[in-house]
Amino acid sequence: MVQNNPRPSRRGVTRLGQSPLSRRLVLGGALGGAALGALGLSACSGSSGASSEGQVIWSTWGSPEDLKTFDKVQAAYTDNHPETELVFNPVPSYSEYHSKLLTQLSAGSAPDVFYVGDDHVASLLRNDVLLGLNDQLGEKTAGLSADDFNERLLEIATLDGELYALPNDVNPDTLWYDKQALEDAGITEDPAALAEQDQWTTEAYFEMLAKLQASGVHGAAYYNYWATHYSWITSQGGQVYDGDAFVAHEDPLAAPALQDFADRFVSGEQIVADTLPEGAGVGSLLVTHQLGFLAAGRYMIGSIEDAGVDTALYDIVRWPTPDGAAAPTGVAASYLAVNAQTQAQEAALGFFGEFLNTDGQRLRLEGSGTAVPSIEGADELITESAYPEHAQTMLDMRDLGYANFAVEAAVPDLSGTISVDHMLPLYEGAKDAATTLDEVAALIAEETAQ
Repeated sequence: MVQNNPRPSRRGVTRLGQSPLSRRLVLGGALGGAALGALGLSACSGSSGASSEGQVIWSTWGSPEDLKTFDKVQAAYTDNHPETELVFNPVPSYSEYHSKLLTQLSAGSAPDVFYVGDDHVASLLRNDVLLGLNDQLGEKTAGLSADDFNERLLEIATLDGELYALPNDVNPDTLWYDKQALEDAGITEDPAALAEQDQWTTEAYFEMLAKLQASGVHGAAYYNYWATHYSWITSQGGQVYDGDAFVAHEDPLAAPALQDFADRFVSGEQIVADTLPEGAGVGSLLVTHQLGFLAAGRYMIGSIEDAGVDTALYDIVRWPTPDGAAAPTGVAASYLAVNAQTQAQEAALGFFGEFLNTDGQRLRLEGSGTAVPSIEGADELITESAYPEHAQTMLDMRDLGYANFAVEAAVPDLSGTISVDHMLPLYEGAKDAATTLDEVAALIAEETAQ
């Protein structure tokens, strides 16, 4: 469940640089002893986290509701492998989870198999704490292959050609839109219909924003984290990185595109979701027809359904582009890795494979509206739900998209610092895009040189 992962400043967990998870998280909440007991197969392994032969300990983060999505896949593994004791050690919050995991990895007491957020996985690759997967995938991992995944989602978990983790599930930030808000603003064209004809242009989007604002509602809302600013640049034809080199400050399209985007925040046509007052969430704005567009993941389905509104009033569309054709945008993801020091490598790899393969993702995600399968072969979980109407857009954005750039993600908190200290002032009108990108380039050069 990637409700996206945290971004730097809030969103269930936070997000101005991190995000929700469910994308980033909408995950936060206390996991009491009763909740852990209710997980059925979940057992506590004690404080060490270290396993022994015949036992596989695994861990992730999440609220009690989030963790229930793992019941079926754990039950299936236990039924198929009665000789292996499966122990589940979840942690309530995203930040607490990663703090504990890093401590365990340093002490040699980490779980055998564990989740890693997309803002942490790259920083672990050089520490020799994750098991290399190149020679393990296949028969040892229930037939799992790296070819089953979008290769651009694997780059963040790859070092010197060795793959160390695979995405559990993903959440591309589609643009959710309120048909009623658009109609009330005098907008007669449907964004998803325009996209189907490759006519969903940046110009058309900006025109809709202006009409929405003129009607008295917010045009669009975005969370301030790496996938927002980088997605806007790449959707407009710009380049952010060339290999390990940040090049957006030199790219002829990046600064003008980012400036156009930032100008809409300054004008009030767009709002930064992370900066809204407590209790004034963008989800509530969307379901009360006070917001035209919201960049968010599949977890919005639950928010819309829980609001008791007419769900048919909401649909999704990809990000607009200058020519109307689809372009790559960022994809939030969480990853699964195997402890390099596991004492139960064979069993750990078996669980790893059965958790991530097509059957495992079906078991975890069926009936859940929080995330998108990361693997090819389970797409019907999205398309057969028939909601939103253009749910295929989530899969298309997954297949065309990319994870955060490995060189940046490998530096702890670097993406968050860029978002909070540089992009937020841009969106508030305190700086221009060219200056901002120059400063970001200097920061990245300094941080990645260490």
